[in-house]
Amino acid sequence: MKEIKLPLKDKNIVITRAKGQISEAKTIFNNAGAFVFDLPALIIDYPDDMTPLDEVINQINKFDWIIFLSSNGIKYLNKRLLDKGSSLKICSADFKIAVVGEKTAKYLSNADIIADYIPPDFMAESLVKHFPSSVKDLHILIPRVQSGGNNLIIENLLSRGAMVQEVAVYESRCPDSIPLETINAFKSKTIDAILFSSGKTVKNTAFLLQKHFGRELESILREVKLFSIGPQTTSECQRNFGRVDKEADKYTFEGLLKATINYFS
Repeated sequence: MKEIKLPLKDKNIVITRAKGQISEAKTIFNNAGAFVFDLPALIIDYPDDMTPLDEVINQINKFDWIIFLSSNGIKYLNKRLLDKGSSLKICSADFKIAVVGEKTAKYLSNADIIADYIPPDFMAESLVKHFPSSVKDLHILIPRVQSGGNNLIIENLLSRGAMVQEVAVYESRCPDSIPLETINAFKSKTIDAILFSSGKTVKNTAFLLQKHFGRELESILREVKLFSIGPQTTSECQRNFGRVDKEADKYTFEGLLKATINYFS
């Protein structure tokens, strides 16, 4: 029987994601033949101060639209609604929902909610460019990470007359350490590539690697390829590592897989 040639056979790949969110990406790279090392670069939980979130929840039916920038925004808003005996599905009859990102749309549909609007290119710029109605005088809620992020959507909507309220529904923090198995793989210089799925995973990974390896880091990373899921992540790679070797054409883990396979083939 002819052996099936897996495109990433014998490749050692490091995946940087939030703690507890690596398994899905790990599976698709394992299926392509790669051996995956975990490097959780984020710890995600509720924001430090829950009061603003609770105040928004108490008046959530006043909004015309909710725009979710990430699946974590959906997860933690819904989690807090459930804490209070409600749910996003129950409340969603009162407003429309837009999402940025294919993964975010999928996460919403897994909660049995269909987004009213998904931009064609799954990007913030695309969302504001193709928004399906006039935004003037609309009350719009944007649940987001406590430490902030891309303000393009908010600034654009405000400039066009929308009444925008943002609220921290979760926070992402840097872990204290790297798993020992991953540290040893870097030390033995057997890692072929690191995959980055967000700007924050780039920054936190750079911090953790510097913390563990110090002056050795430049030598350790010399032959390691750096792959990015999209333009913003690429910019952070350039800032923190001075380079990126490949950027995904499609801003998903499937797109990142394809970019990785194309590079090594």
